[in-house]
Amino acid sequence: MRRYGKHTDEDDIRSRPGRRGTRPRTNIRPKHEDAAEGLVLTVDRGRLTCLVDDRTVLAMKARELGRKAAVVGDRVALVGDLTGKKDTLARIVRIEERTSVLRRTADDDDPYERVVVANADQLAIVTALADPEPRPRLIDRCLVAAFDGGLEPLLVMTKSDLAPPDKLLELYGALDIPYLVTSREELENGDAADRVREYLDGRVTAFVGHSGVGKTTLVNALVPEKRRRVTGRVNAVTGRGRHTTTSALALPLSDAEGWVIDTPGVRSFGLAHIDPSRVIHAFPDLEPGTEGCPRACSHDEPDCALDAWVADGHADPARLYSLRRLLATRERTEGD
Repeated sequence: MRRYGKHTDEDDIRSRPGRRGTRPRTNIRPKHEDAAEGLVLTVDRGRLTCLVDDRTVLAMKARELGRKAAVVGDRVALVGDLTGKKDTLARIVRIEERTSVLRRTADDDDPYERVVVANADQLAIVTALADPEPRPRLIDRCLVAAFDGGLEPLLVMTKSDLAPPDKLLELYGALDIPYLVTSREELENGDAADRVREYLDGRVTAFVGHSGVGKTTLVNALVPEKRRRVTGRVNAVTGRGRHTTTSALALPLSDAEGWVIDTPGVRSFGLAHIDPSRVIHAFPDLEPGTEGCPRACSHDEPDCALDAWVADGHADPARLYSLRRLLATRERTEGD
């Protein structure tokens, strides 16, 4: 006879051996204090290639990390087989704190942000002066993403033999962005790589640009021993090149200290994730003037205090125009 209530003892409780949930659960996770340090070089379908000391190791994300994803440039902690031998697999058990992030969304109405690169020092925005034509709205969006993510921008203009850089330089002159102008001949003979390398030495630089502008050609010139396949040609009708770089890849800079990260060519750069209030941090000459702004000021409305700040001579009007143009990119498409 089975008893219940206050007369129940352990012999009256039925249990199924091996049933899930019978073992006490704990929130304690291993600290992995003996884990090795690594750098994520590339990510391909859930497998991450990491640099550990002087060898590459294939790894996967440990289940304990949940939905947190590691991206190119991440510094990670790894355990397991770290020999790098064929058919071996390590586990990433920790993603270290990031110093910067380059993020984008597929479109402006896409709420899902994607971290493209982590821990880069600067963002090299590569644009052709012709074939294909420059896309200032796309450049503006890349600049906003750089300012928001803590990266210093570098503007690299290619194909100067087809068109002069004057218009673009005038458009971005007030932003005080370092820039380089290169030609196709300089890319082919290595002169462009030598000049660009001076801006990259000792730094981690992510390269971004529209397909067909010569981005991967430049990366190949900077790291000739790790050549990537280059866009075959630019379509004469659309002005677009074929996307041949399909995943981000970190490469050690040749003949200098530093890293270059080649990213896939972009056709759009969504900014749905960007908080406009953070973009002002890239304008230290204007930021003090926002103290008199109304709450949640867009910095482009009648009560914005920046108009008076500039009128009193604290900053160049061109700087305020540039700020407002960048903030407005979130409301415009890249072809406007």
